[in-house]
Amino acid sequence: MQVNAAVSFSPAHRGGDGPALVCLHGFTDTWRTWELVLPALERRREVLALTLPGHAGGPALPDPLTNPALLDALERMLDEAGLATAHIAGNSLGGYMALGLAARGRARSVVALAPAGGWAAEDRSVEDTFAHFVTMHEQCRRAAPYADSIVSTREGRRRATLFTTSNFEHIPPELLAHQLCGVAACDAVEPMLALARRDGWSLDAQRVECPVRIVWGTEDRLLPWPTAAARYRRDWLPTADWVVLDGIGHCPQLDAPLETAELILGVSAG
Repeated sequence: MQVNAAVSFSPAHRGGDGPALVCLHGFTDTWRTWELVLPALERRREVLALTLPGHAGGPALPDPLTNPALLDALERMLDEAGLATAHIAGNSLGGYMALGLAARGRARSVVALAPAGGWAAEDRSVEDTFAHFVTMHEQCRRAAPYADSIVSTREGRRRATLFTTSNFEHIPPELLAHQLCGVAACDAVEPMLALARRDGWSLDAQRVECPVRIVWGTEDRLLPWPTAAARYRRDWLPTADWVVLDGIGHCPQLDAPLETAELILGVSAG
């Protein structure tokens, strides 16, 4: 779908020098969510920021769509990049996928920023989150032709970042317009939500042997702390290095880029 003639999408970004670091974005986003942390990361890492299958600029979703097939697709992307293993940073869905890759032995370390899938089994608020994405997708489809105008005002930028960041004035309007249009062009919304409802969320945590740091903002409005982290804290990764960021929202890489870069670099050494 042509959402805005001025916006283009690409499958990946690669740059920098040092140990390989793969960055995986969240649901409906693109690789460009990492732009504000790339300068700091690329001074010390070779960074490969990928666009996930079904997302704007990324490859098609696997058919049939299953959780293992999604990880298979990501493994193929690593293979095509010549990376047997890498340090991996992921946000939201990307954090969940990063941990899934770690369970397959493809990660040297993982930094997961508000990883998805951590709701307790009895927590029905997950349905509210799914409904939010459906509504947001439709709203962004309607708004995409006017993205540049929307982000030209402070009120528009606040609305565009309401569920992603607490701090937003430092984020370039062009990047916000890109993200709005990326949501609109995301083909994964309905099939991925159907997959989540059908198969749920799982992690073979006993097979995650690399260092793991989990970072969560106290002002996360999409996956609220600490309820959306319940299964990670209680069942899956209670001994991980947990970092809680006061006053930060769902996307620390956008909200507090310098601090987030240091949190990633601190785990991905070597």
